[in-house]
Formats: sequence, structure tokens, C-alpha cells
Amino acid sequence: MFVFPADHQRTRLTHALEVAQVATAVARATGLNVALTEAIALGHDCGHGPGGHASEDAFDRFLPGGYHHARWGADVVLAPLNLCTETLDGIRNHSWSCPTPATPEGAVVSWADRCAYTAHDLEDAISAGVVDPADVPADIVAVLGATRREQLHTLVTALVDTITSTGVVGMDPTTADALARLRRFDYEHIYDRPSSVAQGRAVVAVLGALVEHLAEHPDLLPGPTEAAEADPLGAAVTYVAGMTDRFAFDTAVRLLDWPPDQLPHGIDSPSTTASGAR
Repeated sequence: MFVFPADHQRTRLTHALEVAQVATAVARATGLNVALTEAIALGHDCGHGPGGHASEDAFDRFLPGGYHHARWGADVVLAPLNLCTETLDGIRNHSWSCPTPATPEGAVVSWADRCAYTAHDLEDAISAGVVDPADVPADIVAVLGATRREQLHTLVTALVDTITSTGVVGMDPTTADALARLRRFDYEHIYDRPSSVAQGRAVVAVLGALVEHLAEHPDLLPGPTEAAEADPLGAAVTYVAGMTDRFAFDTAVRLLDWPPDQLPHGIDSPSTTASGAR
């Protein structure tokens, strides 16, 4: 959720680990393939670029079919690995905007992802002072609980109970509705608040400028020169999409003389409350 996260805030890596914990707990309790579930969960977000979901908006205009982190992760980032079809399908389709995964393990990861980020992004926002716990609607708390631990316990239990009783990967309507309403709360109070939107614009501007510069100067790209010269724009997107937040924005300052005050702000910068980005 945060650009330049502090030591005790989630990163893409720790988010993937939490999704794996939720998903494998469900898979183990319901007799699904735990190894497949864990592989999908650990790789599900590897297609994200620097700055979170805003990077998708930055890269969209450079690629004929647009940029979606799930497809990019499965089809580009993980392409060199010897992964099975089921693993790649689960990663490619874990987002709810994509087709339903072909396996129940993939569907479990898709639910686990939503459960994990909804709960832990709220916890991070409360810790950073972005959200007051008292603002969370009481009817949501009554169903899911007030803390991340309570919420994940409720959500995992609901998934397990529904799968074991119906054979369908999902939740009972009451819990599913509470999860959906908590997710909407997160969007309204965290991801879509004005400072977060401004962060997204800053991410899009700097990443777009980086891609354009590197496409014009393919000699600056790592790897075989022939590949960069054959498709400089694709090679530039691939390189920038694989950067960390810090490396991307440091590179923009170094290569483009990008004004530091126009970069996204980190939680450890003076603009603490402007740090949210999804």
C-alpha cells in the first residue's frame, strides 16, 4: 500500500507471504494441493511494477494489449521458469478482473489475496494514522472482528466451511458481504483518498518518463544488446517493471534529473500522510 514502506509496513514480498499463509491454511484444511496453492500464492504479484497498481497505468500505453500485473507476471516475469500450466494459470487469473482460475487451488489464492490485502492494508493504514479504527463501520466489525487476526480467522473459517460443505470455493453470503464492504471502506478511506491519487499520478509520470528515455537509449538497458534493439519499448517496459520503488525513483533522478520534490513521497518523508498507493 505504501511507496517506500517503513520497516513495519507490508511490501509486495510480505504480502505474498501472507497470501500464501492464508491460502495454504485453506488448502490444507480442505484437502487441496498445498504445493500448487503455495506456488500460485508466492508468485501471484510478481508482475507488479514500482509504485503498486499505478504502474499498470504507467505501462498501459506502451503495450498493444495494455499492462496487467497478473498476465505480465505469468507470461513475462515467470516465462523463463519451468512452471506447470496450473501454476501459471492461477497466477495469470488471480485478479478478480480476470477469468476464474482453472483449478480450485487458483480460486483459493484469488480469495486469499482479497482477504489478506483487505485486512492488512487496513492494519497498516491504522498504524500510519491514515484511518481511525473507530471509523470502520460497526456492522462490519460485528461480522469480521476489529483486528487483522480476528478478520483473517473469520475469513479463513468461512472459506473452509463453504468449501467443505458445498465443494465450491467461496464464502457464505454474510461473511462475503462483510468482506466486500470492508474492501469498499479501504478504497474510500485509503486507496482513493486525494493524497493517494496524487501519489498515483506521480508514479505514472516518473515511470512513463523512464520507459520513454530507456526506449530512446537502449544501450542503457541491461542484457543482450540485440534484444533491446529489436524491441526497445518492450525491453524498456520489462526493465522498469522489474525495478523496486527506490531503484526506479533513484534512477529517474540520476538519468533524467527528475526533481526529487516531484517523486512519490515515502512514509519516512515529511509527507507521511500522502504515502498511500495501491
